[in-house]
Amino acid sequence: MGCSDEHASLAADVLLQADLRGIDSHGVARLIGYVRLWESKRINTNPKITIVHETPTTATVDGDAGLGLVVAPFAMRLAIQKAGQYGSGWVSVRNSNHFGIAGYHSLLAVEKEMIGIAMTNASPLVAPTYSNERLLGTNPMCYAFPAGKYPPVVVDMATSAAANGKLEIAQRAGKPVPEGWIQDAKGNYTTDPHALKSGGSLLPLGSDKEHGSHKGFGLSAVVDIFSAVLSGANYGPWVPPFVAFLQPPADPVGLGIGHFVGAMRVDGFRPVDEFKIHMDNWIGRFKSASTIDPDQKVIIPGEPELEAAKERKTKGIPLVDAVVADLNGLAKRFGIEEL
Repeated sequence: MGCSDEHASLAADVLLQADLRGIDSHGVARLIGYVRLWESKRINTNPKITIVHETPTTATVDGDAGLGLVVAPFAMRLAIQKAGQYGSGWVSVRNSNHFGIAGYHSLLAVEKEMIGIAMTNASPLVAPTYSNERLLGTNPMCYAFPAGKYPPVVVDMATSAAANGKLEIAQRAGKPVPEGWIQDAKGNYTTDPHALKSGGSLLPLGSDKEHGSHKGFGLSAVVDIFSAVLSGANYGPWVPPFVAFLQPPADPVGLGIGHFVGAMRVDGFRPVDEFKIHMDNWIGRFKSASTIDPDQKVIIPGEPELEAAKERKTKGIPLVDAVVADLNGLAKRFGIEEL
């Protein structure tokens, strides 16, 4: 596509880490989407990423319409640098694109024994509580905490009932989705993974008011405000769609998609060793919790992804036929050996 070797390698790493961690919706399956956005001139493969506003502990970055897979790590490294000097660093991003899994960026801070935070707004597919209008994205957020003998605790989640990528997985597999993920254009529950194409919408985390969808709506709003209202990116229904054949809104309120990342030095609060001891104690206590079913155990956030990575590093990463077909199509497009 014309990316530098550095940017291409970084983007590939973000996608591969998603696949290794079992987050198939955000791995190489997404590659064709980025190519299509580039072909429609909505992704700049040689961006001049700049800092447009800055204080000792904060900054706003303009991604110059670059790959979010490249822009977000730039922002997180800037946040880490500021945290190293001042205890914490906070960076908002405008004029970017889809940034892959939020966990990748948060874990960059954990590598430096810091707490990492990453979030992004996204294409409007989610209706707020009581509405059937798509006004918010799946708007994921991630918090990552270092530990000692245990792996980091990584809370990486969409603020919708399900990530859009899970619908795409169901579409490729020809399977229905659970009730409570989507509503049709009239606001009725549906299990059709294609419902978004006929005017339906994803539901906020909680699905409906009786089950706490107002909380999911609230979390999504926080992500949108931090990522876009704060940075100067598009927010709410003005966020450009990830699908290349759909044009961005004609009346944008900002530039591109927005992200928000942060890093906090643990030793800004207590000695790192003490923190890790108590993180291990916290993890150990929850892992030993009594369970309703003796065959089940409490799952610490981040554990499923870690187990997937261990297995896939040994057995390989499974690809569904539809993704293989997409990759082979791209191989032909760019003159690369097919799978």
